[in-house]
Amino acid sequence: MSLLEQTAPTSPGEVRGPAAPPRASAQDGTHPRPQMLRAAWASLDGPWAFRHDDADVGLAEGWPAGLPDAGEIRVPFPPESSASGVEAHGFHPVVWYARRLSAEDLARAGAGDPSERVLLHLGAVDHSARVWVDGALVGEHVGGHTPFTVDVTSAVRAAGDGEPLVVVRAEDDPHDAAQPRGKQDWHEEPHGIWYHRTTGIWQTVWLEAVPATSVEHLRWLPAPGALGRSALDLTVRLRGRAPAGSRVRVVLRHDDEVLAETTQAVRPGAREVDLRVPVAGQHNGQAEHELTWSPETPRLLDAVVALEVAGDGDASRPVDAVSSYVGLRTAEVAHGAFLLNGHPYDVRSVLNQGYWPESHLAAPSPQALRREVELIRELGFTACRVHQKVEDPRFLFWADRLGLLVWGEAPGAYAFSARAVRLLVAEWVEVVDRDASHPCVVTWVPFNESWGVQQVRVDPAQQAYVRGLVDLTRALDPSRPVVGNDGWEQPGTDIATVHDYEGDGAVLAPRYADAAARDRLLAGLGPAGRPMLVGGAVDAGQPVMLTEFGGISFQPGGEREGSWGYTAAEDAGDWTARIAALYDAVRASSFLAGSCYTQLTDTEQETNGLLDAQRRPKAPVEDIRRAVTGGAG
Repeated sequence: MSLLEQTAPTSPGEVRGPAAPPRASAQDGTHPRPQMLRAAWASLDGPWAFRHDDADVGLAEGWPAGLPDAGEIRVPFPPESSASGVEAHGFHPVVWYARRLSAEDLARAGAGDPSERVLLHLGAVDHSARVWVDGALVGEHVGGHTPFTVDVTSAVRAAGDGEPLVVVRAEDDPHDAAQPRGKQDWHEEPHGIWYHRTTGIWQTVWLEAVPATSVEHLRWLPAPGALGRSALDLTVRLRGRAPAGSRVRVVLRHDDEVLAETTQAVRPGAREVDLRVPVAGQHNGQAEHELTWSPETPRLLDAVVALEVAGDGDASRPVDAVSSYVGLRTAEVAHGAFLLNGHPYDVRSVLNQGYWPESHLAAPSPQALRREVELIRELGFTACRVHQKVEDPRFLFWADRLGLLVWGEAPGAYAFSARAVRLLVAEWVEVVDRDASHPCVVTWVPFNESWGVQQVRVDPAQQAYVRGLVDLTRALDPSRPVVGNDGWEQPGTDIATVHDYEGDGAVLAPRYADAAARDRLLAGLGPAGRPMLVGGAVDAGQPVMLTEFGGISFQPGGEREGSWGYTAAEDAGDWTARIAALYDAVRASSFLAGSCYTQLTDTEQETNGLLDAQRRPKAPVEDIRRAVTGGAG
């Protein structure tokens, strides 16, 4: 069926285009790119052929054309995990995957029109990847936590009625300290606070057919200043060059009400177009809260973004249309507070490693991502800090929809070198690009505890690196605060953050009691014995947050060998009492603008979770919630 045959007549507020995709804000959370939907797509998750290549002979022996003596793996689970069916924990720096594209795959992806392009999307492949189809190299990518797309149209067309063979080679040196790796261990078995590695494919692989010129990416940001609660800035990136007479049209809805409709001409040959979408209903400032997004009222506005080409008279020819959603909200810092929608907001957060015992960094299912968000909210938190991981976009979708603030954090490298800088900066730019449109994401964290900048206290080059990446993040996204080096030694930051694992609430309380305590903290050494501000950074009145604390080990039913925590509890009553005492100290502070408890779940040898590794609460949920909130909500 041609694009024109799929087009229906328009009514006010309707955008003409291909078969309509589902309403983005009301989807079921299975689509791997939840803020840019088309009607058809095909998951390629499931069984793939698989081989380790420890001697790195695959290229020389012609494996891009097919894997000899291959076993099987279940994608997208990493080969170190039991869910993959491989469960190989050793050092395997090169791995290969292969899968044929069936006629059913192509039909589900909507690849029936020979004028369209067939795109293969890979959600994340750690760390560097090459992709072949029927032996022809079609794409490469470096960066283990961000998506990439390859155009496989020529190979698919050349295969005719056959089934083209997709082959993926991933390389992930387990000892390379320059790679952004987060908490992936360089030892063969996990030790300390590090976990089993994740090699190769670990997020969804999927197929999609698009017009020859199509919408490639959307970036929604609040318009600058207070205007951000009544207008949105949208950047539309195009795949292929726009023909003469092109325009982008955006229709924004809440439920069945059209809130805005905006059209912007596209310069011939352009690859990108910027639009401002004002929401007229927000001009009454007394009523602006009726549409704004927050954890308490997570309202999402649906959008359709269409690329059109002018026809005869006032008519236009539809080229492409995608479904999206957005939230009206602002996030900023001022007067020593974190401001959400212009008002002080106490950030009550929990550290989330995003790690499952059976599937490691990959979630065991899309439903598990929804449940993770629900559990965080049920425990009394309004926010989470996704720690040393770039989380699956479907987690962010549920955070958007159910109301959970998220801090987006870069997986750290452990070395400082020109190569380490290049790798982290390149990957971080892709992270910000991928996730900037999610209203739930309210803070960026490019560094944690001086990982990869271990001499930042005294090294001007490392200080310049941290400041430079903070400023680059602000340039890419001026709508959110940026934390310079979470917890320690900050050369420049919008929020002064501190990590403190004191286990006694009575000892913790005076450290954060009043303005004098704040001055002592920022002018001197933090709890880890490291200066809070370095490289000429000064106390500029930033908000102060306790972004790691707690860490109390507790294992109902007895201690496990090798368990680890910052302090330990004797039983459930002692455990919840300790948590409550720590939160009493936080609540008593006159200046803390937020906090982040360590951590949501037990993870590998770390047994300091509020939940065990299977996501079971270690005490009744209402008891944990009461300790966290003080009974306030």
